[in-house]
Amino acid sequence: MPLSAKALGAALHEDGLTVHSTLCRREAGAFQKAIQSGDDVVVACTQEQRLFGELGQQTEGAVSPIRFVNIRETGGWSRDAAQASPKIAALLAAARLPEPEPVPTVTYRSAGRVLIIGPLDQAEQVAALVSDVLDVTLFTQGPGNAGGAQARRYPVLGGRITGLAGWLGAFELQWQADNPIDLDLCTRCNACVAACPENAIGLDYQIDLAACQSHRACVKVCQVAGAIDFHRDAGVQTERFDLVLDLRSPTATPTFLQHALPQGYFRWDGRDMATLLRLRELVGEFEKPKFFVYKQKLCAHSRNETVGCNACVDICSAEAVGSDKSHQRIVVNPNLCVGCGACTTVCPTGALTYAYPRAAEQGAKLKTLLSTYAAAGGKDAVLLLHSQERGQALVEELGRAAQLKLAHGVPANVIPVALWHTASTGVDLWLSAVAYGASQVVVLGTGEEAPQYLDGLQAQMDVAQTLLRGLGYTGTHLKLLRATHPTDLDAALQALAQTRQKIPAVAARFAVAQEKRSTLDMALDHLVEQAPLPAAERPAAIALPASGSPLGTIEVHKDRCTLCLSCVSACPASALQDNPQLPQLRFIEKNCVQCGLCATTCPEDAITLQPRLLLTPERAQPRVLNEAQPWACVRCGKPFGTVKAIEAMLGKLAGHAMFQGEALERLKMCSDCRVIDLYSAQNETKVTDL
Repeated sequence: MPLSAKALGAALHEDGLTVHSTLCRREAGAFQKAIQSGDDVVVACTQEQRLFGELGQQTEGAVSPIRFVNIRETGGWSRDAAQASPKIAALLAAARLPEPEPVPTVTYRSAGRVLIIGPLDQAEQVAALVSDVLDVTLFTQGPGNAGGAQARRYPVLGGRITGLAGWLGAFELQWQADNPIDLDLCTRCNACVAACPENAIGLDYQIDLAACQSHRACVKVCQVAGAIDFHRDAGVQTERFDLVLDLRSPTATPTFLQHALPQGYFRWDGRDMATLLRLRELVGEFEKPKFFVYKQKLCAHSRNETVGCNACVDICSAEAVGSDKSHQRIVVNPNLCVGCGACTTVCPTGALTYAYPRAAEQGAKLKTLLSTYAAAGGKDAVLLLHSQERGQALVEELGRAAQLKLAHGVPANVIPVALWHTASTGVDLWLSAVAYGASQVVVLGTGEEAPQYLDGLQAQMDVAQTLLRGLGYTGTHLKLLRATHPTDLDAALQALAQTRQKIPAVAARFAVAQEKRSTLDMALDHLVEQAPLPAAERPAAIALPASGSPLGTIEVHKDRCTLCLSCVSACPASALQDNPQLPQLRFIEKNCVQCGLCATTCPEDAITLQPRLLLTPERAQPRVLNEAQPWACVRCGKPFGTVKAIEAMLGKLAGHAMFQGEALERLKMCSDCRVIDLYSAQNETKVTDL
């Protein structure tokens, strides 16, 4: 790699920086000396990560924490590697950041009891490959091509599966034991198979009841073992397992059809041995981060028994997010959550936030990358956000292809950033990155993502791009790039290198907050302040796409609105407010998240949403959407309700039998006078009776 120690040292503020070319061999002593210093140590090599780890364990007095970063495939191996020093400096600077703060964990416990579902012969063959470390139970689903082995080495269940749910260490199988042959009693003598005139019994020892003509020849030949009983109660049975290996075709079974399968559940096509290797390793206790934090008071899902926002429920590919209508909230199952973060990306209020790493930590990383890149002389920075699994592998494959002169490689201005999942960042972090100086934020999709994730990301990008263009930032700043092969990725990245985008003249200095709305507001304030389009030429408001917009206003049809203020109690963001002194409906547009709860709650269907970004100061100020003349109590004169609401109520109840005469007149009174008048009338009735 054409590395310049002087240029990197200047960018990293490290005088006298030394570049080691054979650090993992004859210069290993320099590494050992560094890890004895107590300072943080960053090793810019991931190929020999195992070797450096072993050296660290063998080095006496080694106390320094060690971090690794790949600067080879991501920058040093490309056709423009000579211009990649700013990017490499940025990657090194980001690697020096503190590790993310620890978060609560989710624990799985597995004793290794595995259920293998499929044709009996295949299931037995697979069982032989894992039974040395796992406790195997088979659930037969047909005899397969050659029938089952005659030696009964594993417990075998049979019947019709009616339910399978759970996760690693906690799967529950439900099945209906409708097979007349008891597989525990069956000796596999095959007499029943030979005796059946309809060939209704297979070598999985299941009877095809549709083909059976009730000759019962099988029962006669099985009298000694007594394994066949057509009158046995076909009850539902349950059993728990730690792991499930499903040999059936995904299209042939309704079990776990969601995109993100539960941890501990595997499908196997008979070829991918890595699946069996992962299965064998899942014995013991395992932990993963609890990837989300939920704040119910911010949630726009439900209020007053009315459902508004369903974004997180609809997008979750693991079916880990559900609706708890009885408690007016959403519920996330941490055992099913795979940490994709899509729910936090589409959440308009920030009720669901990504916890590992936190938004503030992710923002600090993006800010460090971009500020270091710019300080080192880099131009037109492109952030390539990719997954740490397939996305990372694809970037590294491209780097190796470039080293072999088969591709251009990752361009010098493209900075790869690995994420746990590409759906874990959204409009708040993307716009923050643009405010920090990124000319483009590109999210790489590799086919491993659920389709709804890509749709959700694109909807968020459309909103953010519309905002930027409305402010005069020309070009395409946000892009969803899809590639499954290094050649596709290479061509797409080369095309990006040819484009230029307008960015803020001055990079932002704010720190990303943990609260999504706070970050979004700070990013918007900076982008508006630095907008290329002069204030006199900007529109008063930028209209935004209806799908996915977290910003906007509402319109109230005054002819319908009765100022019942049910929308105020439903609003989770305090965008809608009342006035304690006057019958008014007030609105602060900056707070509105466009969740729609106000519209679904309104009994008069008087509210419609209007996605937009208001650019005038009124965005942060309360404004009156509707007001009315107060109704004065006909008894004491105290104002209560509105003239329109009381007149509407009187009109609707005037013909009701219970509201005639004095009862109708009491509707014109305040609550206190209504009680007094009713009590007085009752006393007058008693005096008259006397």
